[in-house]
Amino acid sequence: MRTLREIPPLREALDEFRRRGQRVALVPTMGNLHDGHLALVAEARRRGDVVVATIFVNPLQFGAGEDLDAYPRTLVEDQAMLEEAGCDLLFAPETTTLYPRGLAAQTRVCVPEVSEGLCGGDRPGHFDGVATIVTMLFHLVQPDVACFGEKDYQQLAVIRRLVADLHVPVEVVGVPIVRAADGLALSSRNGYLDADQRATAPALYRTLCALRDALEAGADSDETLADGLARLKEAGFTPDYLELRDADLGQVTTTTREAVLLAAARLGPTRLIDNLSLTLPR
Repeated sequence: MRTLREIPPLREALDEFRRRGQRVALVPTMGNLHDGHLALVAEARRRGDVVVATIFVNPLQFGAGEDLDAYPRTLVEDQAMLEEAGCDLLFAPETTTLYPRGLAAQTRVCVPEVSEGLCGGDRPGHFDGVATIVTMLFHLVQPDVACFGEKDYQQLAVIRRLVADLHVPVEVVGVPIVRAADGLALSSRNGYLDADQRATAPALYRTLCALRDALEAGADSDETLADGLARLKEAGFTPDYLELRDADLGQVTTTTREAVLLAAARLGPTRLIDNLSLTLPR
């Protein structure tokens, strides 16, 4: 695996792949990799001839008071994991490489509607930062396919809308959530949890499972969500939101069948997100 830090050698390498007629699969990450990221690499390996991963802790998607400075940076360990997983090329630029004029002067991409509410409501500007960096990476790498985790369900919806609205010739693939044995969705931020919080954290997934079962059995959605919030608070969480949306993140109606439960909740300073898809009864 080659690791590149600058744009010109990245373009040279990609030009060589294209001259060979190879299909390029992209896996964008912020590093501090875990098995969830490796599942993205495995899916990219299945769908492309060449796997390009990126590691970049994107300051545009962090708000004031969030964990930009504390976010774990583990490049050496990440390189070893990516190489073992079959990644061909890693692009790991410095912030000044991608934002040479600084953040305040940076052109930004905004994806309306789908980025509003949920995590977009709790983290103003977050999805503008996500959309901007993903657009930039799509432009730099020009992949045939790009793999993103379904744990960040709203992020995936934002990227799909971006690709559709801007007619970007990239196939966007959602990869199922990878969970620990106790059900906790894998996340780089899980490392912030202390032992007691880590023991509590799987209750988020268990709560979503119970709500999914109730809703698929025909329970009233408002009552079910209220019960879910109460369960989370009783378990020790501070919920940011717990919502039922249709599969495209629109509001659920009487004709909605495919839906998704989405939650964000805090344990101490750590913000956890999770989601479960479900089928509502007729």
